[in-house]
Amino acid sequence: MIVRILGEGQFDVADSEIDRLNELDSALEAAVGAGDEEAFGKALADLLAGVRSIGTTHDVDALDVSDVVLPPEGATLDEVRELLEDDGLIPG
Repeated sequence: MIVRILGEGQFDVADSEIDRLNELDSALEAAVGAGDEEAFGKALADLLAGVRSIGTTHDVDALDVSDVVLPPEGATLDEVRELLEDDGLIPG
């Protein structure tokens, strides 16, 4: 799976790691649903850090479409709320 963090770039994430990202995504979704700014900031930072740590940098010369697009560090709760779909930011 190719995951893009807006303003940062793309990362290749192995299918075997999707469950871990879904856990982080669920925490983010819960924080957004509760309108909890503090939990939201931590959950977004954790999700982005998770992508960076388990993913590898995608070839910058490749013109591949991202499977998932994540908001940048510093995105607001309202901005992320607009991006959320029924199953969060990470499909699956």
